[in-house]
Amino acid sequence: MNPKKTKIKPVSGDFLFFNVVYEDGTHSSNRKVPSADMPMFDAEGAIKAMLEAQDRKIAELSGSPRGRIKAITQVFR
Repeated sequence: MNPKKTKIKPVSGDFLFFNVVYEDGTHSSNRKVPSADMPMFDAEGAIKAMLEAQDRKIAELSGSPRGRIKAITQVFR
């Protein structure tokens, strides 16, 4: 009689997820931002700044820049 074993994945941190719409009409789904980096004030500004920083890094690696962010919507999981 063997008890059923469950695997527990280590938690590396909590994230918040966002859908992003750009001014050119393109969108990106389920972008993640570490929740530990969220300030108590101006969270929307901080989230936008973090997503823009991610976009700059992706643009450096891919050579294809993203447009400006038009809207951000949080995804609840």
